[in-house]
Amino acid sequence: MNIKTDWSLQEIKEIHDLPLLKLVLQAQEVHSLHFKLGEVQMSSLISIKTGGCPEDCGYCPQAARYHTDIKKHPLMQKEEVLSLSRKAKDKGASRICLGAAWREVRDGEDFDKVLEIVKAVSEEGVQVCCTLGMLSENQAQRLKAAGLSAYNHNIDTSEAYYDKVIKTRNFDDRINTIQKARDAGLSVCSGGILGLGESIDDRIKMLQTLSSLSPHPESVPINTLVPVKGTPLEKNDSVAIEELVRAIATARILMPQSFIRLSAGRLERSVSEQALCFLAGANSIFTGDTLLTTPNPTEDTDDKMFRTLGLTKMAVHV
Repeated sequence: MNIKTDWSLQEIKEIHDLPLLKLVLQAQEVHSLHFKLGEVQMSSLISIKTGGCPEDCGYCPQAARYHTDIKKHPLMQKEEVLSLSRKAKDKGASRICLGAAWREVRDGEDFDKVLEIVKAVSEEGVQVCCTLGMLSENQAQRLKAAGLSAYNHNIDTSEAYYDKVIKTRNFDDRINTIQKARDAGLSVCSGGILGLGESIDDRIKMLQTLSSLSPHPESVPINTLVPVKGTPLEKNDSVAIEELVRAIATARILMPQSFIRLSAGRLERSVSEQALCFLAGANSIFTGDTLLTTPNPTEDTDDKMFRTLGLTKMAVHV
């Protein structure tokens, strides 16, 4: 199957606006060409440094300028991260994602510690992904040498809407960081957030940006906003399930070989709603009751859902 990286806005809009059941069926057909149906990659997200971020992302409770209930925590010790990653692996996680609330990576003691953590976790036989903010080419290369598999840097929304949500950096900063990770030989994890106040056209433009990256991101998280008291977006409306399903199905058709991750916002979705997302091409989730600082279904809840839907956990593959 030919993998396109030059989708036009009109082409994407025509896909996105198909009758919902037809769209889901088409996405499922594409999905079945590249992945085993019902097999889901389990990822675990560990916040290795929490709070105190100087950025102004309107959705994020870790921004220092907002008054939220988030408690700041300095960089975790390697042994603590290892313990959490081993527990996650025992529960079926094949990918460990490490997140630090930084605007950008700074060379020095903390980054050296991160490199040690990456090396130790990768030696456990799992994929390791980091999200540390912006980074330089040399830092990306050092992470790769330490055993990092992937780098996460979400574009969040469309370029046109970006400064309505974040003003402390620009859209090009995101794209440049993604390219540095790619140039270092890392796989790329990049997606967006629905429910920031954006239009449907913004979502289509966001998906165009992601599907124009060559190669496509190996992992594409589709998040829905989890409003947090104290942030500028705390009163935003929730995203309707049909809108989430449309975004997932469109992403699957545009980026057929990528993992499409049903990410933040799962807690408010019923099992049947999540089933629609899996039918539409989602094949990765975060496991564990917390995603950085926002709530997530418990492992027992997800295990019950997997039994109900007949899903299987993807084996560890590095």
